Amino acid sequence: MKTYILKRMFQAVGVCLAISMISFLLLFLNADPALLLLPPEAEIEDIAVFKKAMGLDRPVMVQYLDFLRKVVLHGDFGESFVSKVPALELMAERIPATLKLTLTAVLLANLFAVPIGIIAAVRRYSVIDNLATFLALMGQAMPLYWLGIMLIIIFGVWLGWLPISGSDSLAHLLLPSITLGAWLLPVNMRLVRSGMLDVLTQDYIRTARAKGLGEGWVLIKHALKNAAIPLVTVTGMQLSLLLGGAVVTETVFAWPGLGRLAVESIRMGDYPVVQAIVVFFAGCVVVGNLLADIAAAAIDPRIRLD
Repeated sequence: MKTYILKRMFQAVGVCLAISMISFLLLFLNADPALLLLPPEAEIEDIAVFKKAMGLDRPVMVQYLDFLRKVVLHGDFGESFVSKVPALELMAERIPATLKLTLTAVLLANLFAVPIGIIAAVRRYSVIDNLATFLALMGQAMPLYWLGIMLIIIFGVWLGWLPISGSDSLAHLLLPSITLGAWLLPVNMRLVRSGMLDVLTQDYIRTARAKGLGEGWVLIKHALKNAAIPLVTVTGMQLSLLLGGAVVTETVFAWPGLGRLAVESIRMGDYPVVQAIVVFFAGCVVVGNLLADIAAAAIDPRIRLD
């Protein structure tokens, strides 16, 4: 296990370096930050002075190596072009809001996905199973931004039950977390259903039933424990999709998280902030995948990660 974890950590460093370089190059190929930050009437001399002051007149690879040196040695992602505040400080202010949203979404998704998946597997081809499958297909085909807008119109505008923007209370968290959780629920439900269908045909399940154990105990203690392995693994892998979905959700609901900060920074050409967010997202995805693999091994000792 230790060898596996060390190997994955080295791989994680390589992945983060590759992502940081690619994103750095793509940002500078996208648009000139000087043209985005300066007013339209700025003269060529003004643009040249601005670029020199910001270090943007150097070759892109030189800028990237300087950025990498500062990050590795000092944890410095640079200073925001717009607010003149360290990019890491701006990002740190938004991390709690994004974590609150994503963790709540995962909790809501699995809170409904697990029992629905179990019932659909136990009552295979029943009305409940067919309805769950239909809802899962609808959920996977539904655009995230469209669902968010529909929830705003129904529960925020028509009924007036919930606020449609902000993050001041638990009520503000409900609509964005439901939107993001509904995006994960169909996949997780189908994983639980397929896992349970496979496990329920195994010999040890028939043995447990033959011993006189209650059906609920057999399903939860014996079947779900093994059927949950794919769910645990995929939940870690879903982190990248979840963060991407958070960008859309935070924008729709004006949620003050990293996703909204990334959109605002891209629009304004604030590349140090964008780069810091990209590296953070990449690190979260790599760490999430590693933790998912370790959790799967803890659930099922038959898995040999090393």
